[in-house]
Amino acid sequence: MALGGAVAIGVMTAIQARINGVLGVRVDDGVFAGLLSFSVGLIALSVVIACLPSARRGVARLWTGIRGHTIPFWMLLGGACGALTVSTQGVTAGVLGVSLFSVGVVAGQTVHGLVLDRIGFGPAGVVAVTPGRVLGGVLALAAVGISLSGDILASAPLWMLLLPFAAGVGIAWQAATNGRLAQRVQSPLAATLMSFVAGTLVLALATGVSIALRGAPSALPAEPWLYVGGFLGAAYILLGALIVAQTGVLLMGLGSVLGQLVTSVVIDLLWPAAAGPALWQVIAMVLVAVASVLVALPWRRRR
Repeated sequence: MALGGAVAIGVMTAIQARINGVLGVRVDDGVFAGLLSFSVGLIALSVVIACLPSARRGVARLWTGIRGHTIPFWMLLGGACGALTVSTQGVTAGVLGVSLFSVGVVAGQTVHGLVLDRIGFGPAGVVAVTPGRVLGGVLALAAVGISLSGDILASAPLWMLLLPFAAGVGIAWQAATNGRLAQRVQSPLAATLMSFVAGTLVLALATGVSIALRGAPSALPAEPWLYVGGFLGAAYILLGALIVAQTGVLLMGLGSVLGQLVTSVVIDLLWPAAAGPALWQVIAMVLVAVASVLVALPWRRRR
Protein backbone atom coordinates (compact mmCIF):
# COMPACT_ATOMS: atom_id res chain seq x y z
CA MET A 1 0.00 0.00 0.00
CA ALA A 2 2.84 2.37 0.81
CA LEU A 3 4.47 1.75 -2.58
CA GLY A 4 1.10 2.31 -4.26
CA GLY A 5 0.91 5.66 -2.48
CA ALA A 6 4.42 6.48 -3.73
CA VAL A 7 3.32 5.78 -7.32
CA ALA A 8 0.33 8.10 -6.78
CA ILE A 9 2.74 10.80 -5.59
CA GLY A 10 4.64 10.46 -8.87
CA VAL A 11 1.48 10.77 -10.95
CA MET A 12 0.41 13.93 -9.10
CA THR A 13 3.93 15.39 -9.34
CA ALA A 14 4.03 14.98 -13.12
CA ILE A 15 0.60 16.56 -13.59
CA GLN A 16 1.48 19.41 -11.23
CA ALA A 17 4.76 20.01 -13.08
CA ARG A 18 2.99 20.55 -16.40
CA ILE A 19 0.26 22.75 -14.86
CA ASN A 20 2.77 24.95 -13.04
CA GLY A 21 5.01 24.99 -16.11
CA VAL A 22 2.21 26.34 -18.28
CA LEU A 23 1.24 28.81 -15.56
CA GLY A 24 4.85 30.05 -15.37
CA VAL A 25 4.92 30.62 -19.13
CA ARG A 26 1.57 32.41 -19.08
CA VAL A 27 2.50 34.84 -16.28
CA ASP A 28 6.13 35.06 -17.52
CA ASP A 29 7.48 34.41 -14.01
CA GLY A 30 8.12 30.88 -12.72
CA VAL A 31 8.68 32.04 -9.14
CA PHE A 32 5.37 33.90 -9.08
CA ALA A 33 3.67 30.82 -10.52
CA GLY A 34 5.13 28.81 -7.64
CA LEU A 35 3.75 31.33 -5.14
CA LEU A 36 0.29 31.03 -6.68
CA SER A 37 0.46 27.24 -6.48
CA PHE A 38 1.61 27.21 -2.86
CA SER A 39 -0.99 29.78 -1.84
CA VAL A 40 -3.82 27.69 -3.27
CA GLY A 41 -2.49 24.61 -1.48
CA LEU A 42 -2.15 26.48 1.81
CA ILE A 43 -5.75 27.72 1.64
CA ALA A 44 -7.08 24.24 0.79
CA LEU A 45 -5.08 22.63 3.58
CA SER A 46 -6.21 25.21 6.13
CA VAL A 47 -9.86 24.47 5.33
CA VAL A 48 -9.31 20.72 5.76
CA ILE A 49 -7.50 21.16 9.09
CA ALA A 50 -10.23 23.47 10.40
CA CYS A 51 -12.76 20.67 9.82
CA LEU A 52 -10.79 17.90 11.58
CA PRO A 53 -10.38 17.98 15.41
CA SER A 54 -7.39 15.60 15.32
CA ALA A 55 -5.60 17.88 12.84
CA ARG A 56 -6.33 20.93 15.00
CA ARG A 57 -4.79 19.15 17.99
CA GLY A 58 -1.72 18.38 15.87
CA VAL A 59 -1.39 22.06 14.92
CA ALA A 60 -1.68 22.96 18.62
CA ARG A 61 1.17 20.54 19.45
CA LEU A 62 3.19 22.06 16.61
CA TRP A 63 2.66 25.59 17.92
CA THR A 64 3.52 24.52 21.48
CA GLY A 65 6.71 22.86 20.26
CA ILE A 66 7.75 25.95 18.29
CA ARG A 67 7.11 28.28 21.22
CA GLY A 68 8.86 25.96 23.69
CA HIS A 69 11.81 25.31 21.32
CA THR A 70 11.27 21.55 21.63
CA ILE A 71 11.02 21.19 17.86
CA PRO A 72 14.34 21.81 16.06
CA PHE A 73 14.30 24.70 13.62
CA TRP A 74 15.43 22.54 10.71
CA MET A 75 12.24 20.46 11.01
CA LEU A 76 10.27 23.57 10.04
CA LEU A 77 12.15 24.14 6.77
CA GLY A 78 10.79 21.31 4.59
CA GLY A 79 8.61 23.80 2.74
CA ALA A 80 11.68 25.71 1.56
CA CYS A 81 12.57 22.72 -0.63
CA GLY A 82 8.96 22.56 -1.80
CA ALA A 83 9.31 26.18 -2.87
CA LEU A 84 12.35 25.21 -4.94
CA THR A 85 10.36 22.41 -6.58
CA VAL A 86 7.36 24.47 -7.69
CA SER A 87 9.60 27.34 -8.83
CA THR A 88 11.62 24.90 -10.93
CA GLN A 89 8.40 23.55 -12.42
CA GLY A 90 7.33 27.06 -13.35
CA VAL A 91 10.70 27.90 -14.92
CA THR A 92 11.54 24.66 -16.76
CA ALA A 93 8.66 22.19 -17.19
CA GLY A 94 6.70 24.39 -19.58
CA VAL A 95 9.77 24.73 -21.84
CA LEU A 96 11.58 21.38 -21.55
CA GLY A 97 8.54 19.14 -21.16
CA VAL A 98 7.58 16.96 -18.22
CA SER A 99 9.66 13.92 -19.27
CA LEU A 100 12.98 15.77 -19.21
CA PHE A 101 12.01 17.58 -16.01
CA SER A 102 11.03 14.28 -14.38
CA VAL A 103 14.29 12.49 -15.24
CA GLY A 104 16.31 15.28 -13.61
CA VAL A 105 14.10 15.07 -10.52
CA VAL A 106 14.51 11.28 -10.45
CA ALA A 107 18.30 11.56 -10.38
CA GLY A 108 18.27 14.14 -7.59
CA GLN A 109 15.78 12.14 -5.52
CA THR A 110 17.63 8.85 -5.98
CA VAL A 111 21.12 10.06 -5.16
CA HIS A 112 20.09 12.21 -2.20
CA GLY A 113 17.61 9.62 -0.94
CA LEU A 114 20.43 7.08 -0.84
CA VAL A 115 22.55 9.45 1.27
CA LEU A 116 19.70 10.41 3.63
CA ASP A 117 18.74 6.78 4.24
CA ARG A 118 22.34 5.82 4.94
CA ILE A 119 22.83 8.51 7.60
CA GLY A 120 19.41 7.80 9.13
CA PHE A 121 17.97 11.25 8.50
CA GLY A 122 14.46 10.02 7.64
CA PRO A 123 11.85 8.70 10.08
CA ALA A 124 12.59 5.10 9.04
CA GLY A 125 16.08 5.37 10.59
CA VAL A 126 19.29 4.04 9.05
CA VAL A 127 18.69 2.02 5.87
CA ALA A 128 21.64 -0.07 4.72
CA VAL A 129 23.41 0.71 1.45
CA THR A 130 22.97 -2.33 -0.79
CA PRO A 131 24.48 -2.97 -4.23
CA GLY A 132 21.01 -2.62 -5.75
CA ARG A 133 20.52 0.82 -4.21
CA VAL A 134 23.92 2.01 -5.43
CA LEU A 135 23.26 0.66 -8.93
CA GLY A 136 19.87 2.40 -8.89
CA GLY A 137 21.59 5.72 -8.20
CA VAL A 138 24.10 5.14 -10.99
CA LEU A 139 21.35 4.31 -13.50
CA ALA A 140 19.39 7.41 -12.49
CA LEU A 141 22.45 9.55 -13.25
CA ALA A 142 22.86 7.70 -16.55
CA ALA A 143 19.31 8.72 -17.47
CA VAL A 144 20.30 12.34 -16.92
CA GLY A 145 23.31 11.82 -19.18
CA ILE A 146 21.00 10.58 -21.94
CA SER A 147 18.79 13.63 -21.47
CA LEU A 148 21.80 15.89 -22.11
CA SER A 149 22.72 14.20 -25.38
CA GLY A 150 21.51 15.06 -28.86
CA ASP A 151 20.36 18.58 -29.69
CA ILE A 152 18.73 19.39 -26.36
CA LEU A 153 21.63 21.61 -25.21
CA ALA A 154 21.23 23.70 -28.33
CA SER A 155 17.59 24.49 -27.51
CA ALA A 156 17.88 24.96 -23.74
CA PRO A 157 20.66 26.37 -21.50
CA LEU A 158 22.57 24.04 -19.17
CA TRP A 159 21.32 25.77 -15.99
CA MET A 160 17.73 24.99 -17.00
CA LEU A 161 18.63 21.33 -17.38
CA LEU A 162 20.34 21.18 -13.97
CA LEU A 163 17.49 22.82 -12.04
CA PRO A 164 15.32 19.66 -12.03
CA PHE A 165 18.21 17.71 -10.43
CA ALA A 166 18.34 20.32 -7.64
CA ALA A 167 14.57 20.04 -7.25
CA GLY A 168 14.90 16.26 -6.85
CA VAL A 169 17.49 16.75 -4.10
CA GLY A 170 15.06 19.10 -2.38
CA ILE A 171 12.13 16.68 -2.70
CA ALA A 172 14.08 13.90 -0.95
CA TRP A 173 15.10 16.22 1.90
CA GLN A 174 11.56 17.61 2.21
CA ALA A 175 10.04 14.13 2.47
CA ALA A 176 12.47 13.12 5.22
CA THR A 177 12.02 16.37 7.14
CA ASN A 178 8.23 16.33 6.94
CA GLY A 179 8.19 12.69 8.01
CA ARG A 180 10.26 13.51 11.10
CA LEU A 181 8.04 16.48 11.94
CA ALA A 182 4.89 14.38 11.47
CA GLN A 183 6.24 11.87 13.98
CA ARG A 184 7.10 14.63 16.45
CA VAL A 185 3.67 16.33 16.40
CA GLN A 186 1.74 13.08 15.72
CA SER A 187 -0.05 14.63 12.77
CA PRO A 188 0.92 14.45 9.08
CA LEU A 189 -1.60 17.22 8.33
CA ALA A 190 0.09 19.59 10.79
CA ALA A 191 3.51 18.79 9.30
CA THR A 192 2.15 19.43 5.79
CA LEU A 193 0.67 22.76 6.93
CA MET A 194 4.06 23.83 8.31
CA SER A 195 5.65 22.88 5.00
CA PHE A 196 3.20 25.07 3.08
CA VAL A 197 3.59 28.00 5.47
CA ALA A 198 7.40 27.93 5.15
CA GLY A 199 7.26 27.48 1.38
CA THR A 200 4.78 30.32 0.91
CA LEU A 201 6.96 32.70 2.93
CA VAL A 202 10.07 31.76 0.93
CA LEU A 203 8.23 32.17 -2.38
CA ALA A 204 6.76 35.50 -1.32
CA LEU A 205 10.26 36.86 -0.65
CA ALA A 206 11.60 35.36 -3.88
CA THR A 207 8.71 36.86 -5.86
CA GLY A 208 9.49 40.28 -4.42
CA VAL A 209 13.09 39.96 -5.58
CA SER A 210 11.97 38.70 -9.01
CA ILE A 211 9.60 41.65 -9.48
CA ALA A 212 12.30 44.10 -8.41
CA LEU A 213 14.75 42.65 -10.96
CA ARG A 214 12.46 41.68 -13.87
CA GLY A 215 9.37 43.78 -13.39
CA ALA A 216 5.77 42.77 -12.67
CA PRO A 217 4.48 39.44 -14.04
CA SER A 218 1.85 39.23 -16.74
CA ALA A 219 -1.88 39.27 -15.95
CA LEU A 220 -3.31 36.18 -14.28
CA PRO A 221 -4.88 33.72 -16.75
CA ALA A 222 -8.60 33.07 -16.43
CA GLU A 223 -8.56 29.26 -16.84
CA PRO A 224 -9.32 27.61 -13.45
CA TRP A 225 -7.31 24.44 -14.23
CA LEU A 226 -4.06 26.41 -14.12
CA TYR A 227 -4.48 26.78 -10.33
CA VAL A 228 -5.09 23.11 -9.55
CA GLY A 229 -1.36 22.49 -8.97
CA GLY A 230 -1.64 23.74 -5.39
CA PHE A 231 -4.25 21.10 -4.53
CA LEU A 232 -2.06 18.37 -6.01
CA GLY A 233 0.95 19.65 -4.05
CA ALA A 234 -0.96 19.52 -0.77
CA ALA A 235 -2.14 15.99 -1.54
CA TYR A 236 1.25 14.49 -2.38
CA ILE A 237 3.16 16.24 0.42
CA LEU A 238 0.61 14.91 2.92
CA LEU A 239 0.80 11.43 1.39
CA GLY A 240 4.60 11.51 1.52
CA ALA A 241 4.58 12.42 5.23
CA LEU A 242 2.26 9.47 5.84
CA ILE A 243 4.22 6.76 4.03
CA VAL A 244 7.91 7.74 4.31
CA ALA A 245 8.23 6.01 7.70
CA GLN A 246 7.16 2.75 6.03
CA THR A 247 9.28 2.96 2.91
CA GLY A 248 12.35 5.05 3.72
CA VAL A 249 13.32 8.12 1.71
CA LEU A 250 14.92 6.31 -1.24
CA LEU A 251 12.22 3.67 -1.75
CA MET A 252 9.44 6.25 -1.57
CA GLY A 253 11.27 8.35 -4.16
CA LEU A 254 11.85 5.37 -6.44
CA GLY A 255 8.22 4.28 -6.18
CA SER A 256 7.06 7.75 -7.13
CA VAL A 257 9.41 7.63 -10.13
CA LEU A 258 7.31 4.92 -11.79
CA GLY A 259 4.15 6.98 -11.66
CA GLN A 260 5.97 10.20 -12.52
CA LEU A 261 7.79 8.89 -15.59
CA VAL A 262 4.85 7.04 -17.11
CA THR A 263 2.55 10.03 -16.61
CA SER A 264 5.13 12.50 -17.90
CA VAL A 265 5.67 10.55 -21.12
CA VAL A 266 1.92 10.41 -21.75
CA ILE A 267 1.63 14.16 -21.12
CA ASP A 268 4.52 15.01 -23.47
CA LEU A 269 3.21 12.75 -26.23
CA LEU A 270 -0.23 14.33 -26.06
CA TRP A 271 1.05 17.87 -25.39
CA PRO A 272 4.64 18.36 -26.66
CA ALA A 273 6.78 21.12 -25.14
CA ALA A 274 8.68 23.77 -27.12
CA ALA A 275 12.19 22.49 -26.36
CA GLY A 276 11.51 18.91 -25.33
CA PRO A 277 13.82 15.98 -26.10
CA ALA A 278 13.59 13.75 -29.16
CA LEU A 279 11.42 10.61 -28.99
CA TRP A 280 14.44 8.29 -28.81
CA GLN A 281 15.75 10.26 -25.84
CA VAL A 282 12.41 10.05 -24.05
CA ILE A 283 12.25 6.27 -24.52
CA ALA A 284 15.88 5.72 -23.48
CA MET A 285 15.60 8.04 -20.45
CA VAL A 286 12.46 6.35 -19.19
CA LEU A 287 13.78 2.81 -19.66
CA VAL A 288 17.01 3.58 -17.79
CA ALA A 289 15.17 5.47 -15.02
CA VAL A 290 12.67 2.63 -14.55
CA ALA A 291 15.59 0.19 -14.40
CA SER A 292 17.07 2.33 -11.60
CA VAL A 293 13.86 1.73 -9.63
CA LEU A 294 13.69 -2.00 -10.26
CA VAL A 295 17.28 -2.76 -9.21
CA ALA A 296 16.89 -0.77 -5.98
CA LEU A 297 13.64 -2.37 -4.81
CA PRO A 298 13.93 -4.74 -1.80
CA TRP A 299 12.82 -7.98 -3.44
CA ARG A 300 13.41 -10.12 -0.35
CA ARG A 301 11.48 -9.69 2.89
CA ARG A 302 13.37 -9.34 6.15
CA ARG A 303 12.83 -12.06 8.72
